[in-house]
Amino acid sequence: TECERKPGSLLWIFVMIGNMVRGMGETPIMPLGVSYLEDFAKAENSPFYLGCLHTATIVGPFLGFLLASFSAKLFVDLGSVNAEDITITPTDARWVGAWWLGILICASLNLLSGIPFWFLPKSLVKEGETNEPEETSKNSVELLQENDKNEAKQTMHFIPFLKALFHNPVYMLFILITVLQFSAFNGIMTFMPKYLEQQFGKSASDAIFLIGVYNLPIVCVGYFFGGFFMKKFKINIYQAANIAFWLSCLVYLLYFSTYWTVCDTSPVAGLTVSYE
Repeated sequence: TECERKPGSLLWIFVMIGNMVRGMGETPIMPLGVSYLEDFAKAENSPFYLGCLHTATIVGPFLGFLLASFSAKLFVDLGSVNAEDITITPTDARWVGAWWLGILICASLNLLSGIPFWFLPKSLVKEGETNEPEETSKNSVELLQENDKNEAKQTMHFIPFLKALFHNPVYMLFILITVLQFSAFNGIMTFMPKYLEQQFGKSASDAIFLIGVYNLPIVCVGYFFGGFFMKKFKINIYQAANIAFWLSCLVYLLYFSTYWTVCDTSPVAGLTVSYE
């Protein structure tokens, strides 16, 4: 009877719902943020601003990894268990860090950072133009009224527009590349900490810290200087595609070279070495 599985907790439902709500709030940032920059920034300044935007999206996870590393050092029942009564260490496989602490901190920061958005003006003057705010606001109202009239017509043509979009080879190729890049990135972030724990005997806190320090800062630098160089040298779309292609080939060769970097398998009694 001791080996029978006891009924599990339903707290995972709250975590799932919380992630769904968080996803709904985070999703509009990238498409609407990029569109916002394109609408109100000069064409020559837009790449630099986009580079800064993507840099900020890397700085956030970097700080998140540092916070996760700190939280993983704390026992899961922080505040309700005496530290002297804990008999295991962070390197023990049974150790569970205070994973919930980061969620509370990030939720509080998201709430505070969302307050200033309530005070943004209804319309902005495009960078480099001198239109008065009243005139811009009037034009925006007229444009919204016209869009409302055409909303039903646009809804009827949504399916043909979507079909034409899926037949666009450039768009579909970009979607494919983005999916592959995020799949590789998510694979590293998901499985590399566990690999460091098993292969090198690192604690969960140290593994998370190493992943954040070694990967994210250099990506952040790449995003920033990519946008800066496009603004500085006025690189057009064709030149940017060529640069992206050759750099992607270089990245592939560098990643392919890791096949020759092999670590010795950890000795496991009865599996790789004798019990004696």
